[in-house]
Amino acid sequence: MDQPGPLAERRDPPPLPDFGELLESSPTFAANPALRDNARIWIAGGPAVRDRVAQRTLRLTEPSFGPSTIAAVGKTAAGFARGAAGSISKPRHERDPNHHLRELVQAGGPTFVKLGQFIATAQGLLPDAWVDAFAWCRDSAKPLAPGVAEERIEQRIGAPLSAAFAEFNPEPLGAASIGQAHAARLHDGTEVVVKVRRPGVPRQFVRDLRALAATAAAAEKASKAARTANLTGFVELFGQLAMEECQFSFEATNQVETALAAEAAGHSLDNVVLPQPIPHLTFDDVFTMTRVPGVPYNLAVEQYPDSIDGERLLRLAITMVIEHMVVYGRFHGDLHAGNVLIAPDGVLSLIDFGIMGRIDAVQRVAVVQLLFGFGRNDTSMQVRALQRFGALPKEGKTSTYVELLEAELSAAAPDLLSREADLTVDSLGPALAAVIRVLVHQGFRLPKELVLIFKNLLYLNGFAVSVAPGANLFGEIEPVLGYFIERYPTELSEILALVEE
Repeated sequence: MDQPGPLAERRDPPPLPDFGELLESSPTFAANPALRDNARIWIAGGPAVRDRVAQRTLRLTEPSFGPSTIAAVGKTAAGFARGAAGSISKPRHERDPNHHLRELVQAGGPTFVKLGQFIATAQGLLPDAWVDAFAWCRDSAKPLAPGVAEERIEQRIGAPLSAAFAEFNPEPLGAASIGQAHAARLHDGTEVVVKVRRPGVPRQFVRDLRALAATAAAAEKASKAARTANLTGFVELFGQLAMEECQFSFEATNQVETALAAEAAGHSLDNVVLPQPIPHLTFDDVFTMTRVPGVPYNLAVEQYPDSIDGERLLRLAITMVIEHMVVYGRFHGDLHAGNVLIAPDGVLSLIDFGIMGRIDAVQRVAVVQLLFGFGRNDTSMQVRALQRFGALPKEGKTSTYVELLEAELSAAAPDLLSREADLTVDSLGPALAAVIRVLVHQGFRLPKELVLIFKNLLYLNGFAVSVAPGANLFGEIEPVLGYFIERYPTELSEILALVEE
């Protein structure tokens, strides 16, 4: 059957929970009235603010060759030229392609470091050669000059640093393309982390996105390979992620909504600890949050292997990610190892909520359908899910897209087409890459949330390999969904009824 029948199209999926209502009924936030009052504003005003940023990003990434774009291209090219000059001036024996690439990206500034990091963490979504070439970007950002972070904080709060913090460590915990983080302690003894945005980042993003959009459009006109790669769509996707991430007030809302979902789902502090914003020290360019315990999960396995229950942690991680997404329509969008911490007592923590996935009621039906499609190795179900999500047009024939997807799978992972092989974590990357190639090569949309879902599946793959080697990630999905049916019988029964039609 190529399309769902008229009855299925008329049926509305069950609505998502209302986060305003979750906030008002939350015992945790009731115990912190200052945070609750600010969270009420963030949740209520967030959709309109995010929509304005999204619309602006669409305008910036729409290819244009007007005066402002030409000026942006010129400034961006000048930065690259400086980087190229520095690299070329080195003796020939000291040059290598990766070093040259590093010089160019760093000369381009925060936008291009962020772009390199996005490419470097897109295993399975982009060619392996690209991912490998930009691997160095994951840890490439230089710290701000001494005193810059402190000055920015004092400007924002309008008072000396000592008025806000009893202690502030001038040495950053880490530096990233958009900002850097410092450890500090409030006067009441609360241990916190303070993120400070690099000066001028939004302005530079605006300039560089215009330049990237124009360059991608020109490349697509000149090259069939560029058109096949859908470079303009890639720039639009990157722009959406980057512009949201540089607004720290968005991250505060993301933390609050994730905490509300975790509380409503019953994830206890014995299992999961999440950071909380400090509202009076939270702005668009300075963000203060409570510090959570743990080290990146790949380091935790090495540092205290005897206290790590890998199977429990894997089930907890899968349950939390899927439950937040399927039940509440929210999910952390960047679950690489550095953002998933494990404490010596086995407590799991998530950090860095700058990228957040948000799906609506129709899309979450598509997510369940897609997960079942992967778990059952059913390409037809996967295609119908992509159509429901909006990544493939509904007017197209499912059978045509199934043929395209299976042709890609035949080249990438032929054993999967036999239906005798299971879709395991080892074959997940090629399977997701095949889906992406079908979407990109046919010129279809690559919705931001769908990309984040695919990246999270790959990240969960890495988590499984690290903490529970030999575990079958997809063998866990249907049991977890069975748990959801018991916990949320009405909503998920309705969702599964739509999936199976």
